[in-house]
Amino acid sequence: MSLEKEALLRALGADVIRTPTEAAWDSPESHIGVAQRLRREIPHSIILDQYSNVNNPLAHEYTTGPEIIEAVVSTPSTSSRPSTEKVDVMVAGAGTGGTVTGIARAIKRTHNRDCIVVGVDPKGSILAFPNSLNAADEGAQYVVEGIGYDFIPDVLSRDPTHVDVWMKSSDEESFAAVRTLMRSEGLLVGGSSGSSLSGALKWLATGEEGREIASTPGKNVVVLLPDGIRNYMSKPWFLQIAMEGEPSHLAGIIAQALQKPAEVSRDEAKLSVKPTEAQARAPSPPPASYQLI
Repeated sequence: MSLEKEALLRALGADVIRTPTEAAWDSPESHIGVAQRLRREIPHSIILDQYSNVNNPLAHEYTTGPEIIEAVVSTPSTSSRPSTEKVDVMVAGAGTGGTVTGIARAIKRTHNRDCIVVGVDPKGSILAFPNSLNAADEGAQYVVEGIGYDFIPDVLSRDPTHVDVWMKSSDEESFAAVRTLMRSEGLLVGGSSGSSLSGALKWLATGEEGREIASTPGKNVVVLLPDGIRNYMSKPWFLQIAMEGEPSHLAGIIAQALQKPAEVSRDEAKLSVKPTEAQARAPSPPPASYQLI
């Protein structure tokens, strides 16, 4: 869990207990095991239990799904931007699985039963179906937060009638997609959003079904971006993207401009202030130097 998430919780008055990442989900030392232990010890305490609570997928079936459908249906087809006016493909990452399960049910039951739902699961997680997709990297560590688990949550539907296709994503692919979204679209999203986008692009480029969708004008592919970057701004992967990016196309112009002697316009000269006697006697400061960062 990122430092930003912990700081926010503590600011709201919460007590935060960190558990070892390497602890198995059913270990007494895992976040689930510790929560269950505290529930037994703290009077009147509850666990909302996003892994088993049926209200998790229901929230997305009754709110997120209809919102997506309405956004697509209400956008008319035009000659410059043709549209089937349907959600043809829905792509979402899976953590507890409540989001992708609920949205899939909403779209297929009320809007377009032929919609292709693509679930994205990080390498190292075991949520993807069939299980053979997980075999190569099972148990491997991954940095992306918010998606993937080492057990199958009760609220996740792996039924192919809900989630048609699963794609596996690596940290490298996810963070590269985050960078693309930031630089190309100005969207400050987190790692799981990058996983969703990288999974969508991979599916559209590799499979026969995906390539057909990608080459058909008017098909609507919706990719859910569930997280913002503010929760991850202290993470090394984000700092590398933010601080080590290549200079913009203006970098050369800026560098040349800063090498020239400073010029004062007439308007700026009118605003100049006459120095005091003490200032006039003071030695002149050295010329300014600039560093383009």
